[in-house]
Amino acid sequence: MALTYTYKKTDWALILGASSGFGGAAAIELARHGMNVCGVHFDRAATAPNADKVKRDVEACGVKALFFNVNASDPAKRAEVVNALTAEFGSNSDCNVKVLMHSLAFGTLRPLVGKDEKAQMTQAQVEMTLDVMANSLVYWTQAVFNKGLMKSGAHIYTMTSSGGHGQLPNYGAVSAAKAALESYTRQLCVELGPYGITANAIMAGVTDTAALRKIPGAVKMIEVARAKNPSMRNTTPEDVARAISLLSHDDASFISGNTIGVDGGENVAEYVGQKDALTLE
Repeated sequence: MALTYTYKKTDWALILGASSGFGGAAAIELARHGMNVCGVHFDRAATAPNADKVKRDVEACGVKALFFNVNASDPAKRAEVVNALTAEFGSNSDCNVKVLMHSLAFGTLRPLVGKDEKAQMTQAQVEMTLDVMANSLVYWTQAVFNKGLMKSGAHIYTMTSSGGHGQLPNYGAVSAAKAALESYTRQLCVELGPYGITANAIMAGVTDTAALRKIPGAVKMIEVARAKNPSMRNTTPEDVARAISLLSHDDASFISGNTIGVDGGENVAEYVGQKDALTLE
């Protein structure tokens, strides 16, 4: 049975990476429960329809939707979005960025070192990956908080993965970014806790998204994860979206500083063939 809780008409979600995957699903789920959505995404012509569809689905829920197709790591564009949101709030002191979700997946997948120097990560690629996938969280949080748009009861979510503590081929810079993102999340929990703002990292299971498909061996990863998951299926963006919506309820206001798994038990399962192992004849 679906839960019937509803957010205030003055609550907003600011979602970085809102056009697909986890960000897109969270935008729609939060809108279903009455939250307005400010979506930031970076799409070219081929993928822009994805963002348009998410925006239409959000608006179909009867809430406001402000979407910006900009580079989230560009300081000028960040200021543009925050200023637009400030203008939207106007003099209504009840307006609040209830949710700030960081779901940016844009980094370079290359080996850190190798015999072919041309195939290695460059300094610019390492720095770009860390800046977009980790450092930008700090800058967006500063911008929103300093404008007074986040108040007591607000929640920050970052999207991490098991790659934050494990390694995959060509995944070095992204793994480092995930580890940094988790560290920033814990630090924000400590610094913003006195203001009644929580911060948690969400560690989803292997999820078939466009971002995952860019990782070498993604298809095999999906198959292995499904085989070992006690739930006997892969994680979906909607699983994560529902978890974020629940954690954004006021009753969850004391959950902060954690890396929360949303994976059906995938990360703790140590063997494959769960279906055969758990089926009792």
